[in-house]
Amino acid sequence: MKSTTTRPPAKRPPATPAQRAANAARTQDFVRGVITEMRRVTWPTREEWIAATLLTIALVVGVGVFTWLCDLAFGYVFGWLTGGAR
Repeated sequence: MKSTTTRPPAKRPPATPAQRAANAARTQDFVRGVITEMRRVTWPTREEWIAATLLTIALVVGVGVFTWLCDLAFGYVFGWLTGGAR
């Protein structure tokens, strides 16, 4: 049987000004690091982006057609095995 009593939320002591300053400094360092890493990224050219997009669309369509054909084949086989009952 579950207990119906609930615990009060845990109370944290308020952050001191030094802790808030340390948190702000860590946040600033993180953001600076993100900006530095984003400058290092080699972004694709427009041609590469278009080629990758077309490849993705072709693969999605291909997998969809393959799945549809497998569904038709398995439906036929199981229909034959069960005498066409649905």
